[in-house]
Amino acid sequence: MIIRTDETFDIDTPSGRMRLHVFRPVAEGQFPGIVLFSEIYQVTAPIRRLAAMVAGQGHVVAVPEVYHEYEPAGTVLAYDRAGTDRGNALKYTKPLAAYDHDAHAAVSWLVDDCAVCSGRVGTLGVCLGGHLAFRAAFDARVRAAVCFYATDIHCASLGEGKHDDTLARLPEISGEVMMVWGRQDPHVPFAGRQLIRERMELAEIRYEWHEFNAQHAFLRDEGPRYDAALFLQCMDMAKALFHRNLT
Repeated sequence: MIIRTDETFDIDTPSGRMRLHVFRPVAEGQFPGIVLFSEIYQVTAPIRRLAAMVAGQGHVVAVPEVYHEYEPAGTVLAYDRAGTDRGNALKYTKPLAAYDHDAHAAVSWLVDDCAVCSGRVGTLGVCLGGHLAFRAAFDARVRAAVCFYATDIHCASLGEGKHDDTLARLPEISGEVMMVWGRQDPHVPFAGRQLIRERMELAEIRYEWHEFNAQHAFLRDEGPRYDAALFLQCMDMAKALFHRNLT
């Protein structure tokens, strides 16, 4: 589908105004909504291309700036040591409740204020965003969540104080979840992945679980870890999950 990629909307959250970058089909009509949560670098070129891919499959995609409290609107952190250090520092500076408030606000914008959204909403995220997409599914309005190599879940270290409650709140998830991992990802080792899956089983979550011979950030189409064939496979998997839950 032909899409628009140039729209932004600044919405209110309890911790200040947050910018959403919106990608949507040009065609008239209403489409399922997806909140796409970025990695620690915010809305980079690879994240924009990922959002465009998802929008082109018939979705309205809203990408929030996850560090809006700390960086001016439009800030993109570089894929270098300085950008990585800044992004990681902010990941553990921002209070956990602020992440949740942001997710709630983004979902509410799609459901209540976006004229071209059908009201059926899912989430998708990578790295930090994979965890945020997972937590966003605590909201009963989120019917499906696709989480790629989600960091900090197994060690409960997201947010200020590095003490999150994600695993404890798993019974709150009512939608279907897809978890995708790279087996060579040092950020989420085998024991960590097993812990997450065991807890999801105990919580009786509806989920898919996929592990590939891939590294962390294998979807990012810049740098040496990108796997183009796996990217396309994963997009098909996500499309199928969203189709059966959002249409």
